Amino acid sequence: MTKLAIFASGNGTNAQRISEYFAHHDKVQVACIVYNRKDAFVAERARRLGVPAQYFGRKDFYENGRVLDYLRSQGIDWVILAGFLWLVPQDILDAFPGRVINIHPALLPKYGGKGMFGEHVHEAVIAHHETESGITIHIVDQHYDRGTTLFQAKCSLTAEDTPETLAAKIHELEQKHFPVVIEQTVLAQ
Repeated sequence: MTKLAIFASGNGTNAQRISEYFAHHDKVQVACIVYNRKDAFVAERARRLGVPAQYFGRKDFYENGRVLDYLRSQGIDWVILAGFLWLVPQDILDAFPGRVINIHPALLPKYGGKGMFGEHVHEAVIAHHETESGITIHIVDQHYDRGTTLFQAKCSLTAEDTPETLAAKIHELEQKHFPVVIEQTVLAQ
């Protein structure tokens, strides 16, 4: 069984969708959810889903190696970033080479990098009068949003779109494609 750890920072709708997608899978399972904000609603979603969830603060991620120790104790094979807003520490990248996957709410390489997340991305896309946006699912490296692209899906924008309406379009793409691309990627290894 291939074991996934989902890293999240907030509401957790993508973590929930991924967990539900793999709930009865015969080859892949979500073994745990790791979150980095004590008040993140993803912890409640994990509880409802029966998926172990563990909070870790900044020091645990960047200084004392506790997150990597936890992942090893859970037998994790892949790390999935689902709304996780911190740069992944080098020790985790080294422990899971080419096995950390992120989803970004834009068509990289546009609108990526430090500070480009959530509404910031959608506001920038609209401000630049783009005619399309979308999602990029990619392998994570030591830089924000620069790893190898696995998949992109697009949506059209109109002059009437707002950051909120664009966010809804992007969320629909995330929910539809992210679990499927994860499945295809981990089973191909």
